[in-house]
Amino acid sequence: MKSKQKAKEKKKKGGKVKKFFLIVLLILLILAAVFAYKVHKNGGGISGMLAATLGHDQNTVNKLPKMYCLLVGKSQGLTDTIMLASYDPKTQEAGLLSIPRDTFVGESKSSAYPTDKINAVYSSYSSSQEGLEKLVKAVSSLTGIDVKYYVMVDTQALRALVDEIGGVTFNVPIDMNYDSNKQNLHIHLKAGEQKLDGDKAEQVVRFRHNNNGTTYPESYGMEDLGRMKTQRAFLTALAKQTLVPANVTKIPGFIDIAKEYVETNLDFDAIKDYVPYAVNFNTDNLKTDKVPGEPAYLNTWAFYLADEEETKKVVNKLFFGQEETSKEEEGNTVSSEETKESDTNKINIEVLNGSGKTTNLAEVVAELEAAGYNVEKTGKTTTTGKTTIINRKNVSETIQANIKEIVDTESITNGQSSGDTDITIILGTDYVV
Repeated sequence: MKSKQKAKEKKKKGGKVKKFFLIVLLILLILAAVFAYKVHKNGGGISGMLAATLGHDQNTVNKLPKMYCLLVGKSQGLTDTIMLASYDPKTQEAGLLSIPRDTFVGESKSSAYPTDKINAVYSSYSSSQEGLEKLVKAVSSLTGIDVKYYVMVDTQALRALVDEIGGVTFNVPIDMNYDSNKQNLHIHLKAGEQKLDGDKAEQVVRFRHNNNGTTYPESYGMEDLGRMKTQRAFLTALAKQTLVPANVTKIPGFIDIAKEYVETNLDFDAIKDYVPYAVNFNTDNLKTDKVPGEPAYLNTWAFYLADEEETKKVVNKLFFGQEETSKEEEGNTVSSEETKESDTNKINIEVLNGSGKTTNLAEVVAELEAAGYNVEKTGKTTTTGKTTIINRKNVSETIQANIKEIVDTESITNGQSSGDTDITIILGTDYVV
């Protein structure tokens, strides 16, 4: 157990990085790095000197509003990746909300047509600028947030950036095999950690399902939901491996990529005051989520219907730190260390081993039972990269926190009810014994 604890501590210190928005931060840091490099050559500190260079004082940051920006990934004219990002320099907090590309944004469900999908808004206009402005309005309407800025990046920029930094090490979640001659897209990757060049990076972020129709496991998020999750994970890895001091000499190349493949209404005047604070951004302060809802068919066409009430809750929690608490929970918050056995012995748990190692399953079952949980079911599942907890019966946040600590993961989703099972745990290859 001591060796496991040491491994967990090491993993927490070095490998636990929150997902965060790459594009806006990268643009901010490219600008910051230009200043910082000059300051560094002159022997000065970075953040303070940047603030001084721009004429800031100690009160400047308190006057800066939170910035919202729409992030759009374009491939062959289609906006397949749509995310809303926020950054607050005062609190050093950031948020990233994924919006499913099939989200219905039309006026009438009874007359719904594919052009009513949010990813069709941009292509409905001949002018790229007008299309992006209309997409910004659609996202503002969906989220209730007044969005002013947008950044659209062609997938070729992703390829170019990955090749510019010499590749990105990434844990591909599942085996991926897909071919489309029409799109000139051929995806053939094995699950597991590997170094991806630009071509393979594009394969990862564009994958949705295999040639035989199989896709990501339900626990991960099937089809487009799984793709969005993988995109966020890859952007995390890309940003972490791009925004390092060793790449300061590659800034001219980054700028050339931005000029060729990025379209934005952000300009230097809009973001210069945020630069001194963005260089100190801590990824632990980032929160991510997706627009809640469910797939549905309207007039035989496949859509994603956002749940308005749940979307409001997610937006409030993600961007404003507001989280609704039931009356029953108020005044009864208990830390994971105070979880009572009388609570745990009422929880039925299913453990599915996707780590590829039978010893991992035995270890987790032993720890759960030692904590007082009922492990009612075990089994094997497709090899997956990330350990995930599925909350099937709305168990308390205290129990969730305790189980997350036992299996050492922050990945938890809500799933459909399944018999007497309260929690399903899927062990991934990231699990350390």
